[in-house]
Formats: sequence, C-alpha cells, structure tokens
Amino acid sequence: MNYLIYIEVAAENLQFFLWYKDYVKRFDLLSENERKLAPVWTTEQAEAQALATKDTSNPTKTMSPETVAIFKGTDFGTPKATVVEMGGGNPFNTPPMTASSGERGSLAPSEYPWSDSGSTLRSTYKAPYDKKAAGAFDAADVKLQPFTIQPFREEISRIIAIYIADGAPRQLNLSSKERAALLHALAITTHPTAFREVIHTVEWTLRHQAHQNFIRWTICNGNRPRVIFARGLGVGGIVGGILAAVLIVLSGAGRGWRVLSAIGFMIGIATLVAAMKGMCVVLHGMHHRHLRPWELFAEDDDASSGMEMKRDLFDSFGARNSYEDQPWVAKYEKRNLIRKVFDREVWIQEPALRQIQDTIFLQALFGSIILTAICVGIFVAFPKGNFY
Repeated sequence: MNYLIYIEVAAENLQFFLWYKDYVKRFDLLSENERKLAPVWTTEQAEAQALATKDTSNPTKTMSPETVAIFKGTDFGTPKATVVEMGGGNPFNTPPMTASSGERGSLAPSEYPWSDSGSTLRSTYKAPYDKKAAGAFDAADVKLQPFTIQPFREEISRIIAIYIADGAPRQLNLSSKERAALLHALAITTHPTAFREVIHTVEWTLRHQAHQNFIRWTICNGNRPRVIFARGLGVGGIVGGILAAVLIVLSGAGRGWRVLSAIGFMIGIATLVAAMKGMCVVLHGMHHRHLRPWELFAEDDDASSGMEMKRDLFDSFGARNSYEDQPWVAKYEKRNLIRKVFDREVWIQEPALRQIQDTIFLQALFGSIILTAICVGIFVAFPKGNFY
C-alpha cells in the first residue's frame, strides 16, 4: 500500500478491490430473501447495456441545409416523419393534479420521503454522498428509483460517490463507457455481479501493472541520490580503465601490463549495469537497503498518528489519497544531499527479494566480464607507443 500511495499514486485500485472482496463476503452472508431483492446482473444484460451505450454515444449525423436542398425530392432526401394521431389520447396517461396547500396534491411520485408536516425531506434526507451519487446517475442519464429495499443500497451510494463519480476523491481510472455501464447496472441491482466488468479492469491493472512495477521498485536497494552516485562511480571506473589502458599503450611497457586496465573496466561496468537496475553493489554485498523517506521519520512521529494514518490507507471510505501534508515530506526535503546518499540502512528480510537481487548482480558481473574482455583485447592489439 505504501508503494501505491507514495510512488505510483494509485492506491484507489487496491482500496476498491479490498472493499469489493469484503462486500462479496458480506452479501453472501445475507438471508435468501434479502439476496432475492438484488437480482443478479447477467452477462446478457451487461452486453445489451454496452450495445445501448455504444449506440447512444454515436448519434446519427445531420446534413447541412445546402445538402438537404440539393437532395430534396430524391430518394436521398430526408424522409418525412409520419405523425400518428391518437384519437382520445392515452387513457392511462393521467396528468398530475396541481398541488394545493395543506395536502399532498400531486400524483407524480416524489423523489424524497414525506415528513409529518406534508413537505418532503429534501434538505435533510440526503447525505453528501447521496447527492454525489445522484449527480453521477444524472450525468449518466440513469433514472434511479428513489425508494428501494435492496440490501447495501446506502453503501453502494457511498462507493459511487468515492470511486465512481466524476471528480470523486478516489476516482477509478475508468472510461466513460465503463462508468455509464456500471451506473446503469447499479441503478437496477446492488448484487456484486454489477461490478463484474469494473472489477475485472481493476484486478487486471493491479496484477499486470501495479504488481510488476512494485517488483521493479523493490529491487532498488538505494534511494535515488544513492543510485545516481553509484552510476557515477560506474562511469568513473570505466573512464579510469580507459585512461589506464591508454597510458600503458603509449608507454614502452609490455602488452601484458595492459591487462591491469581490466580492473577498472570490470568494476565500472558491473557497478553501472547494476545501478541501471536501481541497485547499489555495495548495499547488495551487505544485503541492505536504504530506509524509505516515510520510514526515516516514523520513529520521530507520534505512534498513534502513524497507526491512524495506516488505518486511513486501508479504509475503503477514507478521504482523498494525499501525502503532501504529512510531516516527513518537509523533513526529507530539508535533508542535505550527502545524508541522502549515505542514509540509514536496514537488512532485507525477504528471501525472494534477495534472490532476485543476486540474479541481477550475477548478470551484471557476467556482462562486465564479457565487455571487459572485449575492451582489453582491443587495447592489447595496439602496438607500443614508446613515448616514455
């Protein structure tokens, strides 16, 4: 979770996924009668809704007045609309009565419950997340029934306000088509199958993007200043090997002395290749890693505030995922560069991570051996300079 909050800045996917898994368990614990109130959202319904959304998102193109005048009277002209007159109108379409004072005068269904005084509870009934959810349904052109006895309807409204609605504090990265299809499904049922398409997208993002990026990030055993410093050492080793080989070639020493430049080449290339993967070979030799910036000042901060922050991270109904106002941000920015390069270290406890780092180090070492042999062979082939 720390990686998703501080590095990838996309913790809402995992937070929503954890909520969904818990929601499925709680829904399955309901009685049979309660579960029947929320029908299953079938794949046929989802496909039909997706097709309807696609049709409404591609309206028919209208012709310009000039084009209409050209094709007027031909087969390509716009057909005349046929008006069907209803003799007596729709007998079942009864217009609502005008409301009068002191009575509930309209037969049209109200969107809000009635109070004892005969007025609707418009201002006090809806919570902020209910208004946000209602706005999301209106934006998607979805008519939501104002009264429902489906289970977890209030919780679904909160999820819509936090994760689904446009501009939500933890808005998921969904396309407009996915958002509209989900809202149409949630307007009909609160069954977990209504989230089928969205949870598939979220889980795919977690497994194939966030998890792979997390593995690459954990391989880095040093912070950014330390990795840049390691890259500089690698480049310095390669430059030192080149200078040593050039000086020996220009001298009158034998060809065998040129092999000494292999030390600089091997150390420099291995260090540079490992640093390109985010590893420092010195830290790897001790199986250490640098403490993360938010870990450095964890001891300085209040323990209760740290536990509260962790609870907020795993709270599915928490506020916006933001860390800019946390105390460690300002403290770490004030830290000088030398202290960042030689920051505090900690032992890597995960054996699988140590194994991955060992593999990367061996690959860097084998690559440096091959490249060093090529570079040294090139310099050995040069004749003596005999300049000194």
